[in-house]
Order: sequence, then C-alpha cells, then structure tokens
Amino acid sequence: MYAFNLPDPGEGLTEAEITQWLVSEGDEVRINDILVEIETAKSLVELPSPVSGKVHRLLVEVGQTIEIGTPIIEIDDGSGDPAMDTVEAAADRPEVLGETEEEPKHLVGAGPLPEPTSRRRPPVEVPAAQQEPAAVEHHGAVTTAVGKVLAKPLVRRLARDLGVKLSSIRPTGPNGTVSREDVEAAAGLGKPVAAVLEVSAATDPLAGHTAPIRGVRKATAQNVAASVAKHVHVTEFNTIDVSAMKSLVERLKERREFRGLHVSPLLLHAKAVCLALARHPEMNATWDGEAGQIQYHDDVNLGIAAATPRGLLVPVIKAADKMNLVELCRAINDLVTTAREGRLQPTDYSGGTFSITNVGVFGIDTGTPIINGDESAILAMGAVKRRPWVVGSGDTERIEPRWVTTLAVSFDHQLIDGEQGSLFLADVSTVLSEPELALLF
Repeated sequence: MYAFNLPDPGEGLTEAEITQWLVSEGDEVRINDILVEIETAKSLVELPSPVSGKVHRLLVEVGQTIEIGTPIIEIDDGSGDPAMDTVEAAADRPEVLGETEEEPKHLVGAGPLPEPTSRRRPPVEVPAAQQEPAAVEHHGAVTTAVGKVLAKPLVRRLARDLGVKLSSIRPTGPNGTVSREDVEAAAGLGKPVAAVLEVSAATDPLAGHTAPIRGVRKATAQNVAASVAKHVHVTEFNTIDVSAMKSLVERLKERREFRGLHVSPLLLHAKAVCLALARHPEMNATWDGEAGQIQYHDDVNLGIAAATPRGLLVPVIKAADKMNLVELCRAINDLVTTAREGRLQPTDYSGGTFSITNVGVFGIDTGTPIINGDESAILAMGAVKRRPWVVGSGDTERIEPRWVTTLAVSFDHQLIDGEQGSLFLADVSTVLSEPELALLF
C-alpha cells in the first residue's frame, strides 16, 4: 500500500486546499494519471500519481486545507506492505490505538473526518424552456483510459461552482477536452442577452451566501495589508499625450518580427519602465529596515499584475531590462496566456523588483496602486482615451483630439524622495509621449 503525501509546491508555502478529487476509491490508476487538484495561495496544481495501482482510500475531503506532507490518498500498488496493513487494522479498532503509548504519526484520515467545508456554489436553476438546445443535448464526454474527463483545472472549478457534472458534457475543446464554453452551455448560461438581463438576484449563485477566505483572496488580503504596514506610500500622477505611442503600436503590429504576437500599449509601458529604471536605480530597490540597508537590484524583474479567473496575481518577467522589444513582447504574451489558463506556478511569482498594473483595461483613468511585496515602487497604467488637447505654442496653439492617458506611480518614501519619484515618472512619460527620445536613454 502506497501512501501519497501532499508534496511541497515550493516558494515557502506550507499548506494547500483540496479542490477536487479526480479519482474515486476502487479506480485503477497509472503512473502520471492525475489524482487530485489542489489550490495554494498562488496557483492551481494537478498532482499526478507516482505509482500504478488501485485507489484504496481518499484520506482528505474536498474543501479541506492541509499542511504539506500530510497523507492524502492510499493506493494499492501491489507492494503488500505489512506495516500499512497493521496500521489499517488498528484504524478499524480505535480502542487498540487508545491502549498504545503513542498513535502512529501517519494515521491522518483514520476515523471520522471533520465536517468538510465545500467550495461549491449552489447550481444556477434555469428552466428547461429557457435553455438553448446545446445546453440540453450535451452528453457523452471524452474520458481518459481510467474514465476521467479531460478538462483544465479552471474548467473543472467552473463546473463545480455551477453544479455541472463534467461527465455529462460533450467536449468541443482541443483533443477532446471540455472547454469553458461547454460548461457554460451545460449550465444554461449561453442564453441571449435579453434573457441574461432578466436574471434576478434570487438566481444569482452568490446572492445570500458566504464564502470562506482562502486561496488567492486570502493571499492578496495579507499581501496588501503587509504592504501598507511596511511601506510609506506616496502616489504621483501625470496626464500625457500618447498619440505617438498609439501610432508606434500600430506600426509594430505590421512588422514581420511581431508576427503571431499580440502588441499592446503594455509592451511600450514595460519598455519605458525598464529604460527609466536604468536612470533611477533607487526605484528598483528594496528597503530592509531590520538589517539597516537598502538593496539595489542588478536586474529589473518586472511584475505584471493580472486579473485572472482566480483573482489578482502578479507573475514576474525575469531580467526584463535585458530583453529587446520582440523578446519582451513574447514574454508578456506567454505570461498572459499562462495566467488566463491557470497554469502559473509559484516560481512565476518570485523575485519581482518593480511592478506594473493596468487599470486602463477596465476603462479607468488611473488609480493609486499599492506596492507589491518587497518592491519599492509600482506604476499604474490608465485608459488611453480620445480627448481634446492643446498642441503647438504661440500663434500656432490650438486644440486637437489626441490620444491621452494618465500614469500613476506609487513609491516608498522611506528610500525614494519626491524628486526621484518625479524624475522617474517624467522619464516614463517622455518615452511614451515621444518614443524616438528613448534613444537618448
């Protein structure tokens, strides 16, 4: 009998939550078959089986948060370990355990399990008459050799939250996988807009319910609270004409080097930040009050705040300042894709030295961003909008419609003075307003 312990996901994490078992007791599994989905404070992870055999017992319920190293599943791998057999016999006779001087340390899961805390939301009740045919006729899902539906972790989570059984869905995704659209259709969410607008609070799966604070939400709350306590925040703003930047973005999209890549204003903001940090190294530093020192970083490890299906995450592009524009664009594209698919791992978040957050994608002009982790500054991108702008001077002064945005930079006043923060923001603004001047940096 093989007891599989919850492995260490790295990055100093000590616990994880069991979000979904993908096997049941009695199932046959092979090496590398996915057993369970877990959620840490930083990522969703699918754990493969290290052995082949038959699932003997699931030791942890869905919704439980457990420490690293805790046994979570027993698999009969044919080894016939007599020690495990003895432990199981004792587990069935709790009075025997009470007579021993010390209970075996690996008896996690023996006896009744604590009441599980399920993360499932109540299913959305949609009358059959309102469902589209596709929502009613989905059936016959593709499965693996051990009978498990093929779906990504975030799709599995969505299905669980909507109360949809994956096994009842006919997949339309690549290689026979169940897609997000498949799940939404099966839940009756693929309705016309008019029908969606008629949904009342009574049918809202979140209305009137509470949810435990865990996972990314818990980690985000802890991080922002720690940041406010650790840093002395100062925020400055600058509204600028970025018509030249918009024009450059369109020209880059047509170039052969960027074929197959998504080029956006974020790329030029990231490049402008890297160039400006080279002139203002104090913005790329860490304040260590306990050690009484300031650490200046050699590389710009650029964090990009991303609103993902799991919440706000800040994965890091390592040594972004060493990349040319094409390499930086590719790195941003890969990061965004990985974040959207829920495949970010703990190592993707480590070592950040400066971050960018883009509130402009929500149509917001700007915000007052909170410094991330041990970093000392963060830039907020605002929406790029068409606005009247004064151009020219003297007799040629006039008002024209231009592309305009507002930048905001928050920095730690413990090591960054107003002059330094202002000059940094001015340099970023210069590169975005007149990209050709980047040659002077």
